Amino acid sequence: MTLYDIFDMLERGPIGDAIRNSYWLFPAIEAVHLIGLSLLGGAVIIVDLRLLGLGLTKQPIQRVAASASPYLLGSLALMFATGIPLALSEMIKLYYNRSFWVKVTALAIAIVYTYTLKHPLIRNERTPRYVLFVLGLVSLGLWFTVAGAGRWIGFSS
Repeated sequence: MTLYDIFDMLERGPIGDAIRNSYWLFPAIEAVHLIGLSLLGGAVIIVDLRLLGLGLTKQPIQRVAASASPYLLGSLALMFATGIPLALSEMIKLYYNRSFWVKVTALAIAIVYTYTLKHPLIRNERTPRYVLFVLGLVSLGLWFTVAGAGRWIGFSS
């Protein structure tokens, strides 16, 4: 079974079929997905701007990150809970869409980066300031790639 066969099987499944054949399901799920995107963006940007020294500078970085963490986790859960059904409705289109592959690759890298490198280094109070700055820059680059590629999916074929 090839990857294409898997995508085809998923698209023809009951979830993809229901969303594709409904007048309201895709836009309703997409609206909730965009709410998740705004929450995710807020949670990422507030921490990364703090890492860059551009916001909430009177607050310790560890406190800002800890406060944003539940929003990051919740928004990621919401994004997956809505993004997967949306994808199931158009898997073959996504299979051929370069923006989709950029998005899922950047998403995987961003999640691994956030939880294995960025957050542990933020929690370590001895992490040098320049390292925190670089962490924020890389994080913004990854998450903006995810968002930009995700948005571009609708404009490319």
